[in-house]
Amino acid sequence: MDNSFPTIDTDRFSLRQFESDDLENVYLGLSHPDVIKYYGVSFCSLEAAKEQISWFRDLEKNNTGIWWAICSKEDHSFIGAGGLNDIEREHRKAEVGFWLLPEYWGKGIMKEVMPSICTYGFDKLGILRIEGYVDTENINCKKGLVSIGFDFEGTMIDCEIKDGKYISLDIYAMINKES
Repeated sequence: MDNSFPTIDTDRFSLRQFESDDLENVYLGLSHPDVIKYYGVSFCSLEAAKEQISWFRDLEKNNTGIWWAICSKEDHSFIGAGGLNDIEREHRKAEVGFWLLPEYWGKGIMKEVMPSICTYGFDKLGILRIEGYVDTENINCKKGLVSIGFDFEGTMIDCEIKDGKYISLDIYAMINKES
C-alpha cells in the first residue's frame, strides 16, 4: 500500500487505497447483476476483475483520477468503491463514480461518503466541476446525487449502447462555489 495515498474518514467509513486483497470483493460487486445493471463495467471472472484494480491504480499513476475502497470503520469490511475519474486539468473538471455491494444499499452510505470525495476533488485537486452521468432509468442514483447537492443539467438521448441497446444518460453536476 502506498503511504502517500490519501485516506478519507467519515463518521462510519474509511476510504483507502485498493489492495490486492480487495480483488474478490471487486469481483463480487462488478459481476452482480443488480450492481452492473446501470454500471459501465462488468466482469465474468476473478481474473478479469484484476483489470479493475489495475484501472484504479493507473488513474492515480497517470494523474487522471482517484478511486477509494469504501470500508466499514467498525470491522474494516469492504463495502464498495467511489472516486473521481476523467479529470481534465485544463477545464478543472472530473467525473464522479461509485458502486456498493447490494447488501449495503439503502443505508445512507453514499450520502455520507460522496460529499467527502467531492470535497477532496475541490480542495486537493483544484476541480471546479464534478459531473455525474447516470442511466436515465437509475432512479436511486439520480435521487442520491440530488440529495448531496448535484444539479440536473439535461439528458443525452440514445448516446451509448449497453447490452446491444441504446441508453440515454442524465447529466448531473456540482460546482465548487468556493472557487
